[in-house]
Amino acid sequence: MDDVQVTGLPANDFSRGAHAVAEPGRGAPIGSTGVEAVKLAGERILANIEQVLEGKSDTIRLGLAVLLAEGHLLIEDIPGVGKTKFAKALARSIDSSVRRIQFTPDLLPSDITGVSIYNAEARSFEFKPGPVFANIVVGDEINRASPKTQAALLEAMEERQVTNDGITYLLEPPFLVLATQNPIDMEGTYPLPEAQLDRFTARMSMGYPDRNAEIAMLSEHAATDPLESLVPVADAKEIRELIDIVRAVHVAEPIKAYAVDLADATRNSPDIRLGASPRATLQLLRASKAWAALDGRGYVIPDDLQRMSGPVLAHRLLLTAEAHIAGRSADTVLRTIVNSVPIPGAEINGR
Repeated sequence: MDDVQVTGLPANDFSRGAHAVAEPGRGAPIGSTGVEAVKLAGERILANIEQVLEGKSDTIRLGLAVLLAEGHLLIEDIPGVGKTKFAKALARSIDSSVRRIQFTPDLLPSDITGVSIYNAEARSFEFKPGPVFANIVVGDEINRASPKTQAALLEAMEERQVTNDGITYLLEPPFLVLATQNPIDMEGTYPLPEAQLDRFTARMSMGYPDRNAEIAMLSEHAATDPLESLVPVADAKEIRELIDIVRAVHVAEPIKAYAVDLADATRNSPDIRLGASPRATLQLLRASKAWAALDGRGYVIPDDLQRMSGPVLAHRLLLTAEAHIAGRSADTVLRTIVNSVPIPGAEINGR
């Protein structure tokens, strides 16, 4: 959505009260020191990951925004472009618990969430937590597992808990599922169901590196793997503090209405048979707050929603058969929708 032209309210109209007002029940009022901490931490983590992935700053920043928005990220692209490498680099940049799941057709739900094992000495069952009990869960090639196994992540991703034998176990924050998948038309893959896709805050693609970045990769990565020397530059405690700051980023009422208008436009488009859910609207706003904080702002502007609308909304849309026949994609349809929805504040600018 980078090509969308944005003209709306001046920054001061959206930032009015931003340093003295917080969302009800969502933490203390935010100040310039808070967002500056988010910006500096984001730059530090981004620079660390760029030691592994050159020329992917926008992609890395999107991943950071999803983490700080308390969401989950789905990376879809062809093999060999760095999906798993990015996931590992992000995980290694944060000193926290990390578990990796290699999804395969024979993987069982209990292989993800855990299983109760009978202890003969205690004469009782003991729960053995699965790899989902971690701060960052890297799910490699998630669409190679069966739908039943994929569904094992639903409760964890939405409610940040796992229920086993009637007992609920809470997952420690921060909790991020960072999953990769190959395009669904590749052999041996299962398309993710709509309920699973809706749990992912954003979907993105790595894309091919540009020429200079690929030449640099050949020079720097031929003899050694830079992942091996990557060290953490943040920890779980710091991430939790940054998340609290992001929660308090100010959102003016016109911006909230704009988010709803964007989602509602997808529900009424003749090219879409299933539009964005209310969960999608909420995650769009949360991701926009994180993007604003990474930019050093304590308030959200229309640019943030437009920038995040593609990654957050496109993978949730189901197009009509006519749209498919006409060769339209979800990204194309969404770009048209974003360009057609009035930007808040235009009437104020014209005063």
